[in-house]
Amino acid sequence: MTDTIYALSSALGRAGVAVVRVSGPMAMNIVVALSGVPPEPRMAVVRELVNEARQPIDQAMVLWMPGPRSFTGEDVAEFHVHGGRAILDALLTEIGKARDTRPAEAGEFTRRAVENGKLDFTQAEAVMDLVDADTEAQRRQALRQYGGALGRLYDGWRDRLVKALAWAEAEIDFSDEDLPGELIEQSQFEVIDIIGQIGSHLSDARRGELIREGVHLAVIGPPNAGKSSLINALAKRDVAIVHETAGTTRDVIEVHMDIDGIPVIVADTAGLREAGDPVEREGVRRAVARAEEADATLLLVDSSAEDPFAGLPDDVRDKAALVIWNKADLLRETPAGERLLQVSLKTWEGWDALMGEVSKIVAAKADQASEAPVITRARHRHALEEAVAALRRSLSAPGPELFAEDVRLAVRAIGRITGRVDVEELLDVVFRDFCIGK
Repeated sequence: MTDTIYALSSALGRAGVAVVRVSGPMAMNIVVALSGVPPEPRMAVVRELVNEARQPIDQAMVLWMPGPRSFTGEDVAEFHVHGGRAILDALLTEIGKARDTRPAEAGEFTRRAVENGKLDFTQAEAVMDLVDADTEAQRRQALRQYGGALGRLYDGWRDRLVKALAWAEAEIDFSDEDLPGELIEQSQFEVIDIIGQIGSHLSDARRGELIREGVHLAVIGPPNAGKSSLINALAKRDVAIVHETAGTTRDVIEVHMDIDGIPVIVADTAGLREAGDPVEREGVRRAVARAEEADATLLLVDSSAEDPFAGLPDDVRDKAALVIWNKADLLRETPAGERLLQVSLKTWEGWDALMGEVSKIVAAKADQASEAPVITRARHRHALEEAVAALRRSLSAPGPELFAEDVRLAVRAIGRITGRVDVEELLDVVFRDFCIGK
């Protein structure tokens, strides 16, 4: 018999309202024991909860959701109580007295929803993304995925490949039957089309992953250009030490921001120069490494210096997404023929223009113009790349059996994304499409 699980489903700590969820075959018994006759399904009622000795625990809102029309697909009860620790301790203790009950493990309610066919894997991942969403873009993306858009896209490709595989299997196994001709060729045309569609989906510049994980920007430049001042200004607090002594920043300092609803991680790095101090040399090495890993770099230079780019690697300016000329209040003259983004982190001159340019860079990296589902995890990308590789192999396979095997591998790879891996359904497709044995 399946255990009945229970847990606090709202945040820990004092709160006006806390939610305790119960899922499993004993949920009905627990509702009866705590509050009497169960309410109408999916109708919220206010009840007094009592313990085994019929002493009151709290006034609560009780919800009863019999399976399969519940989040987990099982019988589910929810108790919305006042969020005091003593109330929660008393309620959870009382629920734990019921037979075959135990505290839920991490993610177990959602796992049961997947096991009972209420969610696929991509929707289950979206549940966690919704919980973790800090920005508007993250919320919108997770909500689209929770609505099943990503799962429907992948299941659509998988279903088409299952049909193509069924055609190939039919030609292999039932060659003496009266079947439509050129089935392998039809399968290959379908495979070619799906390769193109998956390829377009993969060529998304990682925008789904960037929205979920954050766009990484690295602030680089020579010592004393004002990088730490820029980081503090972006963070709106003192997170980096600012001092006139060159080489103050030794390690990489990160600041998490929300720019136009998109999560952004900005890294302050050590000044780029030939350093004699071994600790500073390590800081410079880390700065270069972070710049290479970042989604975009912001090059900050001292516009009052005689040569603002002195000591910098030759290609650093070309690779930068944006060159910022700091200390505009000390700028002697604008270099001939150049249109500069000039700012002063002392007087705030040019700040709005700077933030406008940074916003453009972030928006371009996490382009949200399209409502099409996007890849949100490396797991998805790896499985799709594996599927494309198998499909490409299938097109050059020396025989129909090897063609079918590669397509089967692609079906399994895509099925792993949503959790729907069932090759036995091939037989159903064969019988439905071709009426074998009529």
